[in-house]
Amino acid sequence: MTLMVFGAGLSAIAQNTYRSDDSNARAVKRQKAVSAWHQDMAEFRARSAQDRQLNALADSLAYVQAKAALVNRDFVLEATSVTFNNGETSFVNSITNFISLKGNKAVVQISPSNYASGPNGVGGVTVEGTVSGVEIKTDKKGGTTLTMNVMGIGINAQVEVYMYPGSNGATATVYPNFNSNTLWVQGTLVPYENSDVFKGSSL
Repeated sequence: MTLMVFGAGLSAIAQNTYRSDDSNARAVKRQKAVSAWHQDMAEFRARSAQDRQLNALADSLAYVQAKAALVNRDFVLEATSVTFNNGETSFVNSITNFISLKGNKAVVQISPSNYASGPNGVGGVTVEGTVSGVEIKTDKKGGTTLTMNVMGIGINAQVEVYMYPGSNGATATVYPNFNSNTLWVQGTLVPYENSDVFKGSSL
């Protein structure tokens, strides 16, 4: 009887020891998982900070290049959306929708259609003309505005290009001189040589 009690006691102690070892193992495993999670989060934050720094550097470089191109009259505003006088906005392909200025020659190409070829062969209209009366101003917030008159076959208008401060994001407004069909364009401004736009047939 004494041996049986002793044996039962040993068995209970062994079971308790096993449970204790199992609990400790689970605790250690949880601690390792928590530590690994903290390490992963620290690495993620470090990568995110680096990514933000790289993105900020890229934005800063794009802004510097775009502003220099604007001032030097050597740029392309690649459009991502066009708003017409009736308030309708079309999201467009930046390769075939743009406003460019090279020296004293400007091109305005609006091609909102992906189906019809249009007069320019790429879904819209392309007009180009000679530029005069160019004015460039920078406001207190750092935004830069270029205003120019463009005259040629199919176009006689004032064009105002505004570049946002610290970014190469830009908008343009085309004010026709002989009608009220004002046009608004939004997109990004890049140096002329860095653009891959496709120019259709001009009027």
